[in-house]
Amino acid sequence: MVNFANLDALEEYMTRPSSELAADLGRVAGDILVLGVGGKMGPTLARMAKRADPARRVIGVARFSEVGLREKLEGQGIECVACDLLDRGALERLPRAANVVFMAGHKFGAAGNPAFTWAMNAGVPYMVADAFQESRIVAFSTACVYPFAAVSGPGAGESVPALPPPGDYAASCVGREKAFEYGSLKHGTPGRLVRLEYAIDMRYGVLHDVASKVFAGLPVDVTMGHVNVIWQGDANEMSLRLLAHCTSPTSPLNVSGPDVVSVRWLAAEFGKRFGKEALVTGTEATTAWLVDSRAAHELLGAPRTPLATMIDWQADWILRGMPGLGKPTHFEARDGKY
Repeated sequence: MVNFANLDALEEYMTRPSSELAADLGRVAGDILVLGVGGKMGPTLARMAKRADPARRVIGVARFSEVGLREKLEGQGIECVACDLLDRGALERLPRAANVVFMAGHKFGAAGNPAFTWAMNAGVPYMVADAFQESRIVAFSTACVYPFAAVSGPGAGESVPALPPPGDYAASCVGREKAFEYGSLKHGTPGRLVRLEYAIDMRYGVLHDVASKVFAGLPVDVTMGHVNVIWQGDANEMSLRLLAHCTSPTSPLNVSGPDVVSVRWLAAEFGKRFGKEALVTGTEATTAWLVDSRAAHELLGAPRTPLATMIDWQADWILRGMPGLGKPTHFEARDGKY
């Protein structure tokens, strides 16, 4: 089993590019601009892109409020530009790149600051779609744009209308998609909308949330009783590969793992690995935020990292007291409030 001795080993493994990624990037010329590179997935996505094509210019854009992040990325060969994307003038001054990966947004705290949430999740995409109308744009979205799906089925497919449950976050994410769709229809901009569900990094994610509670002897709420998950390295690779599979107008694609995963079962699996009884609370609802990712798997191949491997990695990480980001997913929420 792969053993992530430290953070450097984790990130090195997570950013290893595949031959398929290198081949797909070879089909799309030009620089890659990552807007919102400072988020949880941005740094590893940018590094993976650079490792896949070291001669290509990869530019990361963020406010860079996290101490040391800019220096770390620059040390990996990624050019960094500090920018508040809400500032239209600053946005206009950014380098124009043939390929844009949009990763900016606001989720946690959305319920307490709805105006900012809508500005980031809908206003910024409208400006980006207009400013980068000559680029290919792969924009990160979320499974939260869907209504809840029956846990007995495969999850929501791309043809399901984007009509989420209440809450400013989910609704504003529909706004983000509509902004890019409008720009694509108006300007002919090719793109993709990545409807991602629960990328897994050892430092955060649903597996980290569940494992941490089981290890600490805390109850796991199973009301939102089923989820989809995908290894962050696989999610980053698939999203980058979509630069070579854009459509005009832009179109959504669900990106997650193939399994509908029971949270109760997950808790029990971690309990086995920790030698502890897993405590659960609540009763599973008959619906959950679930996506059917078969279209992505047919286009790009299934994710390489199996669920069982991710569970083993996560348990090992927790057992060794390795650090987390302190950013719970709040996957338990069914009211749209984060």
